[in-house]
Amino acid sequence: MASERASHPMFLGVSALIFAVSAAVTIAWCTSMSAMGGMPMPGGWTMSMAWMRMCGQTWPGVASSFLGMWVVMMVAMMLPSLLPMLWRYRQAVGRIGETRLASLTVLVGAGYFFVWTAFGMAAFALGATLAALEMQLPALAQAVPIAIGVVVLIAGALQFTAWKAHHLACCREAPRGSRTLPANAGTAWRHGIRLGLHCGYCCVGLTAILLVIGVMDLRVMAAVTAAITVERLAPASGRVARAIGAIVVLAGLVLIASAAGALG
Repeated sequence: MASERASHPMFLGVSALIFAVSAAVTIAWCTSMSAMGGMPMPGGWTMSMAWMRMCGQTWPGVASSFLGMWVVMMVAMMLPSLLPMLWRYRQAVGRIGETRLASLTVLVGAGYFFVWTAFGMAAFALGATLAALEMQLPALAQAVPIAIGVVVLIAGALQFTAWKAHHLACCREAPRGSRTLPANAGTAWRHGIRLGLHCGYCCVGLTAILLVIGVMDLRVMAAVTAAITVERLAPASGRVARAIGAIVVLAGLVLIASAAGALG
């Protein structure tokens, strides 16, 4: 018990440091990218530079830059809601040395963010492909504002589904009850992967909002982070998720109406 009390401040301190560094790097990156502006597109919207290859860059270089930014951004966005799960994991592995416990906790976190890295790779491939098509097809580019509203509307609707509730519950409860987990590297890695998958599926709608509205927009990033954190940590998580969904659905309808009015 004394060992657990002693490790708690250290765990929180290290986590706070990681969060502060990742948040600072994310803010700096977004600020520098925003200063570069974007490409005005048919339909009255601006394409983010994150999806485009700059002069002298190769596509592998662009992808690597995006992925590095994505991982740091995900650490800043997801760590506040991940901390309770990491702490429950530490309690579930039982009494082992602090050094080994720290190593296993790092492995859980690595597995978790490995999943988010894979999601980031898929997001970049899709985003870069769509960006290339939009630059070649003006008609497609003109439809983007309405498409953004539709994506936001669907993301809000997902908040009301049993699928969302299931994955949200898995995020909040892992590891379940008083279950004891084996204190080995393989179990830690697999536990992190499972957490990452559940949380990725749980957040797919909110993450889609970030991607379509502004992956470099700090205001959108802060709003999505707050929504994810509150629905994970609030006592009445189901009601919170549905309330967030109602707000997002309304925002989607407003975006669709605004885009349709601009076209008309």
